Amino acid sequence: MTTTSVTTRTDMTRRRMLGAALIAGIGAAVPLGVASRAWAAPTASSPVQLTLPPPTGPHPVGTVPLHLVDTSRPDPVAGPGHHRELMASVWYPARKAEELPRAPWMTEGALRALLTDAGFSLDPALGPLTAAHVGAPVHHAGHRLPVIVYSHGSGSHRGDHTIIVQELASHGYAVVTVDHTHDTFTEFPDGRVLTPDDVPMYPRDFAADLRFLLDCVEGLAAGRNPDADGKPLPQGLLGALDRQCIGAFGWSKGGTATALTMLADQRVRAGLSIDGPMQPTITADLDRPFMMMTAVFTRAAMPDVAEFWTHLRSWRLDIQADGAIHNSYGDNATLIPQAGKILGMTDQQIQDWIGTLDPARSVRIQQAYPLAFFDLHLRHRRERLLDGPSAAFPEVKFIP
Repeated sequence: MTTTSVTTRTDMTRRRMLGAALIAGIGAAVPLGVASRAWAAPTASSPVQLTLPPPTGPHPVGTVPLHLVDTSRPDPVAGPGHHRELMASVWYPARKAEELPRAPWMTEGALRALLTDAGFSLDPALGPLTAAHVGAPVHHAGHRLPVIVYSHGSGSHRGDHTIIVQELASHGYAVVTVDHTHDTFTEFPDGRVLTPDDVPMYPRDFAADLRFLLDCVEGLAAGRNPDADGKPLPQGLLGALDRQCIGAFGWSKGGTATALTMLADQRVRAGLSIDGPMQPTITADLDRPFMMMTAVFTRAAMPDVAEFWTHLRSWRLDIQADGAIHNSYGDNATLIPQAGKILGMTDQQIQDWIGTLDPARSVRIQQAYPLAFFDLHLRHRRERLLDGPSAAFPEVKFIP
């Protein structure tokens, strides 16, 4: 199987799946007219706004967007003299957050573009709110915050795995997410909205973004504001991050980018791939802990994933959840069933999009396993959940 075939299929599926997260996969399962009427005239028993499950950690969550410019990389699409621009967000444990507004899953412009790309002119107000409060002060517990950077999949956006991101933040991590410009739906502070386009974006391009993100983390840790517009940061964020304690995770192409980032940059101490295809084939040895949560891109089905596994020379783990497919992990797991109920989709139609893994169980798996992994390898807190099959998660299989 060639890199091109997987990338093309994933890109096309992903762009439609993003729309499906809010419109339940219209076009594949529900007629356009039915969907439009369902959203336009919800009944009293139908929720207008989708919701995300709250995190389980002891801390409220804060977040702040960052406008970043990597002056070391020109952007040929933007024209001469322009450098690569990225939108990112920092998520963190917060205090005095309750009275501050909660951050949306996506900005209004980016969400509107996503819905338009999927063929729907719907009110972005239907999009869910996150648990994070915009600009809340950072909670300090006498030590710097361990950091995790996140990379999304093809044609996705930095909010796509908010369930995991806000869970980690609620347990004391700073999580930095990024939109990979030209392969994402993103909105800049000046109102520009960019969508996935025809510019080839490969896992190594994503990895280059992550390495630049690591530079920004170091700047924040040293007390420097990386925002290109000099936007004020939340109280306590400057100097709060631990540059010596960094992990990374990503979904699909972002999972491959996580591995490539670790191979190129020793600053990342532990990495998690969520169903990454590991293409192009990775043949270099990786000497730090790595975990895979696989579904479709398994070692049994994908020679590239099997090859990558043989090059993991440190702690390693491969788990699979029964009934999971490529889109079972991420916010789709909970957003699609909610939208499906509004639209009158059958259980089978919903399962065609997110698999047979129960959505509530998918959420709990996403909250528990990444946290246990990073707690073990960044905080040295042993979590028996990773020792083997658990009665609390009977659907999760450990692949030897």
